[in-house]
Amino acid sequence: MRTKPGIPMLVISKMSKDQFIEVLGGIFENAPWVAEGAWEHRPFKTRKQLHDRMIGIVKEAPEETILALFRGHPDLATRLEVTEYSAAEQQGAGLSQLTHEEYEEFAAYNREYTEKFGFPFIMAVKGKSKNEILLAMKIRIHHIVAEERDTALGEIAKITGFRLEDLLEV
Repeated sequence: MRTKPGIPMLVISKMSKDQFIEVLGGIFENAPWVAEGAWEHRPFKTRKQLHDRMIGIVKEAPEETILALFRGHPDLATRLEVTEYSAAEQQGAGLSQLTHEEYEEFAAYNREYTEKFGFPFIMAVKGKSKNEILLAMKIRIHHIVAEERDTALGEIAKITGFRLEDLLEV
């Protein structure tokens, strides 16, 4: 949730490339190349227009680049260092206050998921409980690779939409 006024779209559209990447480079987890690609398409009148362009850049990327984007996401409920965005999102879902048993269950599903799909479980956890997230893991582990790839892209769109909503004015 935004704690200060969002950055106006007019300001975003007038930023230098370096400023634009500095401000928006973390919206996609460990993938500033998305913001770099979006800068070329300025000006943006709305947050939605910017987000749609950024999602388009991801979808147009080579498959290996998309997989690298997926692999740049942290495991949910990890005890390793994560980006500021991910830490806040996971904390809001209660993933930073798991019991030892809950942590072990999440870790086991994270391992199984990554072994099966080749990338970590990705879910927009904002507004979700740890039980909802665990249930989604239990369901999605049974998906086929193509279905889960599409689901992961959809979840990334939700995650980045929430992040832009917190950062920018409409």
